[in-house]
Amino acid sequence: GPGLLYMPFVVMEDLLDKLKLLDYELEFVSELKMRPLNRHYFVIQTNPGEQFFMFTSLASWLVRKIGKQFEQPQEFDDPNSTISNILDHVRKMGVTIDFAPSKLKQGFGEQAIFVLDRLADEALRAAKFAWNTPIPPDEEGQEDEEIEDDAEVTLDRVEEDMAAEYSEEEEGDILHIDDLSNYPVKERGGSGTTAERERPDHIMESHTDAEMWRLEVERVAPSLKVTVRVDSRNWRSHLEQMHSYRSGIEESLTSTKNQLDKLQAEIAKTLEKISSREKYMNSQLEVQLNEYRQLSQVLAQTKEQYKQVSSGVTERSHLLAQITDDIETAKTEMEDRGSSMTDGSPLVNIRKSLARVKTEITAMDVRIGVVEHTLLQARMKDRSNMQRDLHQAVTDHHIFNDSY
Repeated sequence: GPGLLYMPFVVMEDLLDKLKLLDYELEFVSELKMRPLNRHYFVIQTNPGEQFFMFTSLASWLVRKIGKQFEQPQEFDDPNSTISNILDHVRKMGVTIDFAPSKLKQGFGEQAIFVLDRLADEALRAAKFAWNTPIPPDEEGQEDEEIEDDAEVTLDRVEEDMAAEYSEEEEGDILHIDDLSNYPVKERGGSGTTAERERPDHIMESHTDAEMWRLEVERVAPSLKVTVRVDSRNWRSHLEQMHSYRSGIEESLTSTKNQLDKLQAEIAKTLEKISSREKYMNSQLEVQLNEYRQLSQVLAQTKEQYKQVSSGVTERSHLLAQITDDIETAKTEMEDRGSSMTDGSPLVNIRKSLARVKTEITAMDVRIGVVEHTLLQARMKDRSNMQRDLHQAVTDHHIFNDSY
C-alpha cells in the first residue's frame, strides 16, 4: 500500500527511542565524539560518506553492547570487510539477510535501518530491559471541565438546594397554603393560656417596592447562569418530538398527496393513450409486420449461405495466391536463364582476358630473355676470370722454378 513508503520513517523513530533507552547519548555520542542523530538521519540521503561511517560506528557500538568483540571502524577501512563483519554478527543472531551487502554501502535506506533495529533489539535483550506498566497522565482538562460545571447553576441543582433547605427548617415555622384549612381558630398555649390564631382570610400582598425589586433582579441576574439540560433519555421529550414530527408529516402529506394523485391520474391517462395507439398501429401494420418477419428470415438464411460461401472463397483465395507466387518464381528463373543465354558479355570478357594473358606472356618472355642474357654474360665473365687466374698461376709457377 501507499503507507509502506513511509514505513522507514516510523522504524527510524522507534530505533532512536531504543538507542535512547541504551544511553547512546552518553556512551556513544559523548565518548566517541559523535553527532546526535535526528529522527530521519538514516532515511534521507544527506552525506553518504558521513552516513556510512556513522552506520558502521553505531553498528559496532551495538555489537559491543550485546557483549561481543568488535573493533571501532575507521574512516579508511575497507567497507566490504566492515559490512561483512557486521552482517556475520547479525546472522549469528538468527536474522535472515535477504538483500545484497552492497545496499549498506550507501549508509542510509531501509536496509541500514533494518540492521541497526535488529542490533538494538538484541542489545536491549542483552541489557535485560523490561517495559514497566504505563502510568496514564492526570486528566487536568476533565477536572477543569468539572470545575466549570460546578460553577454553573443548573435548574436541577437549584431545586435540590431549595428542597434541602426546606427539609432542614422546622415544619412548624413554614406556612403552607394547603394546611391553612387545618389550622384551629384557637390554640392553647403551654402555660395554660389560650391564644387566638386567625386564618388569613384576606389576600396576602407584598409590601416590597417593585422598582427596588426590579433593580435587585437586574443586579443579580448577570451573576446567575441557569442551564437547563435536556435529558436524551427522557420519554417526554421523545414524545414531544414524535408529535411534532407527526404533525409535520401530516401537513406535508396533505399537499404531497394531492400532487401524487394528479400525477397518478396523468400517468394512467398517458398509459391508456399509449396502449390504444399501440393497438391501432399493430392493426394497421399487421401485413407489413408479417412481410418484415419473412424478409428477416430470408435475410438470416442468406447471411448463413454467405458465410459458408465466403469461407470457401477464402480458402481458394489463399490457394490462388500460392499458385501466383509459384508462377512468379518460375518466370523470374526463366528470365534469368534466357538473359544469361543471349547475353554476349561473358564471351567478350573471356576474349579480353585472353588478350591480357597473351600480353603478359609476351612481357614475361622478354623478361626471361633479358635474365638469360644477363646470366650468360655473368657466366662468360666468370669463365674469363678463371682462365686469367689459371694462366697467372701457371706463369708464376714457371718463374718460381726458373729462379731455383
